[in-house]
Amino acid sequence: MYEPHPSHELNTQFRHRPYQGANPSEATFLFVGLDANYDPELERSASFPNVLEYHQDGVAFWHRHGVHHPFLLPGYRGDGRRYHRTFASIGFKPKHAHLVSFAELLHIPTVGRSNLAPQDLDPLHLRWLNEAILHGKAKHIFVSAGVVRLMRASKAFPWLPRDSISSGALRILYSEPVRTVYLHLHFSNYGKFQKQLEEEANAIAALLPLDV
Repeated sequence: MYEPHPSHELNTQFRHRPYQGANPSEATFLFVGLDANYDPELERSASFPNVLEYHQDGVAFWHRHGVHHPFLLPGYRGDGRRYHRTFASIGFKPKHAHLVSFAELLHIPTVGRSNLAPQDLDPLHLRWLNEAILHGKAKHIFVSAGVVRLMRASKAFPWLPRDSISSGALRILYSEPVRTVYLHLHFSNYGKFQKQLEEEANAIAALLPLDV
């Protein structure tokens, strides 16, 4: 169950581009989440133009503002900053913008706390995402435990095993010569998870190409 975001403009952006950053089929690093959640009063905030600019072209936004997401700009007030600060600590730079994509299992933006079930998901969107994962250019795909559970429950990702196939800072769920799917902590975690978050961030940073 989820509550759709009331903003017509934001929903329009998602219909045109159901992802953030680079196109998932063209990116090297693909981060898969549950849903894109925003403050219900986002349209009335000073950050809304930045959010629309970001959704129109996340790669250009990163180059223009020096940060990968509008939640990291000085004027933003609201949830989501912790997630994006943790992501930023990995070490991605504007020069990597064309390599990074964020996509969610749910095809529309939401408000409040979502408790997603398979019946909430759009089959066409899941097929599109599955195609991007298995046949796009992404070499490194990252999913958290909650995402993995819903992916399995949806039955739309039959290649996803029940258990990880390796241990280490980043556990591997699926691997073939051209791509790897990793299990990682959700970037909103903190406190007792800090050490693991830092280890995972270092492991992801080690995957960054040197010739960009």
